[in-house]
Amino acid sequence: MIIVVVGPTAVGKTKMSVELAKIYNGEIINADSTQVYRGMDIGTAKVTKEEMQGIKHHLLDICDVEDLYTVYDYQKDAREKIEEIKNKGKIPILVGGTGLYIKAALYNYDFVDTDNLDYIDDLSDEEIIKKIKEYGDMEIDFSNRRRLVSTLKMLASEDTQVLDKNHLLYDDVIFIGLTTKRDILYEKINKRFDAMLVNLVDEVKEFYKKGIRTKALNTAIGYKELYKFFDDEDTFANVIDECKQTTRNYAKRQYTWFNNQMEIKWFDVNFEDFSKTLDEACLYIDSQNT
Repeated sequence: MIIVVVGPTAVGKTKMSVELAKIYNGEIINADSTQVYRGMDIGTAKVTKEEMQGIKHHLLDICDVEDLYTVYDYQKDAREKIEEIKNKGKIPILVGGTGLYIKAALYNYDFVDTDNLDYIDDLSDEEIIKKIKEYGDMEIDFSNRRRLVSTLKMLASEDTQVLDKNHLLYDDVIFIGLTTKRDILYEKINKRFDAMLVNLVDEVKEFYKKGIRTKALNTAIGYKELYKFFDDEDTFANVIDECKQTTRNYAKRQYTWFNNQMEIKWFDVNFEDFSKTLDEACLYIDSQNT
């Protein structure tokens, strides 16, 4: 059996996954594309040691923000962890909001191996820049040769061939989705952002002072917006409002993506008594695992 816990940000996926791991003798595999990076802790709402409650977590803090880590890399790593956990007689539990990572790990997706991209090293700067621009507008230092090469390799590696997007590679996957009313979710998103704000500013400032401007930071919510403030391109109040709005929009996109891509059993979260939501999820898991 493989359990997958999905849903929008701030809905309680971390808590649910840990509780399920305790009940079903499981280990957790991160399925959030930003939580693989060391140092990106606050803005990604990365699980803390206390929240782990002794449960083994995998694919957290496995690379630096300057590293080239692609969907292909995640697919390979996640599948290895699934087999590793199963071989120990335990239950793999994937948890996160990055739908493509989950699809890559569990479905018949085929990605370009980064080892097959060495030809990029031989391209001229002009050729690389031209190819990068084919993927759309993005902020990048076009005078930095190393950054140009790594950026194009990352973009090219995420070109995917979907062999059969509805074909699961495992026959025992149970999808659990957590949801709540939109106004409740938005309130939780706003409150969580306010609570993390001071520490988030400090976290982002450290990257900014080092002059790091990689894809990981340029795309993660909270990081890219605060960079605009540090660059004196916008006011603090405006970037905070933008962070909250962008997070709310992202939550809406997550719902849409998961509903269109996977067969998920959704549960309305009881935030006053989370144990009730947990009990409902366990009853469903047990009914599917007979």
